[in-house]
Amino acid sequence: MAKRRKLSNPLALTVMVLLDEGPMHPYQIAQTLRRRGKQHSVKINFGSLYTVVQNLEKHGYVEVTGVQREGNRPERTLYGLTEAGRDEMLAWLSDLIAVPADEFPVFETALSLLPVLPPGEVAELLADREQTLVVQAAAFRGVLTQLGDTLPRIFIIETEFQLHMIEAQLEWVRSFRKELTESTLEGIDQWRTFHDTGAVPEEWKDLDEQDIVLDPGQEN
Repeated sequence: MAKRRKLSNPLALTVMVLLDEGPMHPYQIAQTLRRRGKQHSVKINFGSLYTVVQNLEKHGYVEVTGVQREGNRPERTLYGLTEAGRDEMLAWLSDLIAVPADEFPVFETALSLLPVLPPGEVAELLADREQTLVVQAAAFRGVLTQLGDTLPRIFIIETEFQLHMIEAQLEWVRSFRKELTESTLEGIDQWRTFHDTGAVPEEWKDLDEQDIVLDPGQEN
């Protein structure tokens, strides 16, 4: 089980990883994130970077290491990773890689509530999603091609993973939509009856009366 941490913002972890390369000021951190395309894998509010750095300093994970002066520009404070920060960074990153997290993606939430919509409407909505996913996949392929020309694969591996997940979702959406349009989905007749009559099918009522716990993580 992953340890409960003092900071939970993934942007804080990203900042610590960058500072492990050497001291930087927040503006330099923002520029490096942009240059490496990390906005595609980390939710980044560039205006909040200073707050993130301040919180890291508050917990002893980063410290001021100097001041940078360049011509007539204002002085910029350089921050470096402390030993405690490096320990936290390594432990946090290791947990994220090794321990799957319950992230509750909103698409999964929508799928869990699917019966409230008619099957035909769901098929149309999935067709819209399919087209969006096709565009997203093409965009990520473009990003990979662009970044791959300047960065080693290890620095864009998360973008490769994102593309894989988009393509996997696209394959599933196409398959499920085909079941809807061809009426091969188990239970689709009851689903249609529910929307045609407004009455909950007896088969669905029986499910609520059964002692079934839909929890893949539950131990036997």
